[in-house]
Amino acid sequence: MVASRRAATRGASPALVTGIRTALAVIGVALTGVLAALGVASAHMARRVVTPASRVPDTHILALDTGAQTITLSRTPDTELPGRYGLFTTGTADYVKVGSVLAEDARSVTRKLLTHVGSTSRLSPDAAFSGWYYSHPEELHLPFSPELIGSAVGPCPAWLFPAGEGDTWVIQVHGRGTNRAECLRAVPLFHSLGITSLLVSYRNDGEAPRSRAGTYALGATEWRDVDAAIGFARRRGATRVILMGWSMGGAIALQLALSSAHRDIIAGLVLDSPVVDWRLVLDYQAGLLNVPPLVSALAIEALQHDWASPLTRSGAGIPFDRLDALARASELRHPILVLHSDDDGFVPSDASHDLVVARPDLVELQVFDVARHTKLWNYDQDRWARSITDWLGRHDLVGE
Repeated sequence: MVASRRAATRGASPALVTGIRTALAVIGVALTGVLAALGVASAHMARRVVTPASRVPDTHILALDTGAQTITLSRTPDTELPGRYGLFTTGTADYVKVGSVLAEDARSVTRKLLTHVGSTSRLSPDAAFSGWYYSHPEELHLPFSPELIGSAVGPCPAWLFPAGEGDTWVIQVHGRGTNRAECLRAVPLFHSLGITSLLVSYRNDGEAPRSRAGTYALGATEWRDVDAAIGFARRRGATRVILMGWSMGGAIALQLALSSAHRDIIAGLVLDSPVVDWRLVLDYQAGLLNVPPLVSALAIEALQHDWASPLTRSGAGIPFDRLDALARASELRHPILVLHSDDDGFVPSDASHDLVVARPDLVELQVFDVARHTKLWNYDQDRWARSITDWLGRHDLVGE
């Protein structure tokens, strides 16, 4: 066979042989280029996943009527939502509250301002729409104290809102790219039920200390800082701890339920728009950004390995298998309430539905529509509060 190929080659014209060699060389260069491009794109995506995100403008202020106290925003799936929200901007105010939609057309929505904006105020056009609503603890008009939680990376700031007899606590865990102010919305409800609230920070969130790599581990390391907060609560008299996680905070809460040294006092989990399976979320977000599936797969593969960490800048491999609460559903031991919108738009609700199927004995899912990601309180506060209150009551978790 080899001899026949050699003979065929010897019989070919020099021009043909040269052409074949040139074509092979071009193909080789092209393949190298494609592989290099895939590698660069995958590394870029991987870095985006683990790099703490700064707030990115997602809407524009089109008009500001300080007489009528209204604001007109470019229309997006978020800015058209009913309810009350926050708006991050720059200028004479860095954050304003907005209320109901007063008028709308194909390109814009006009909403009521709930923060007074004076006639001489100037707001920059670029703004970021938010479900936070409250931005500072003083806005709740409830007693609170600033605290520091000792963790392996250093002291992590927290806010403590005492309530009831102090034996039942809820520890609130914020999501990716935000901070503990995201959780302020939930404090009045828990306070009314006699449950002390502790709103915590964790490594690399902009308030807690920075880890050596300075990047997120998607819950694989951050849970240890929140575990230290459970220990803090225990030392302060807590005998039952409820974990409430928002988005990536849900992934952190699930890791605590699986791995915490204080699992004996964890009484249950409340998860708002949670990440249950990171691979599903990353694939979904890659699709939204029109990232080819191969690039997404390569990025997730690279993030899993220590050898790729210089490229991904993750500091270490991220254990996606360990973070997959759906695959580990049989290990769960605590009752879980999941609140998730099927129109989340950022973290698909599929894994939340699947978690109920996997553990119907432990997991209850309240499905919302339209409400979008972590904006369930804003969209339908009454239903959100009723769902949590009823669930706490059924599990005898209302404070004394």
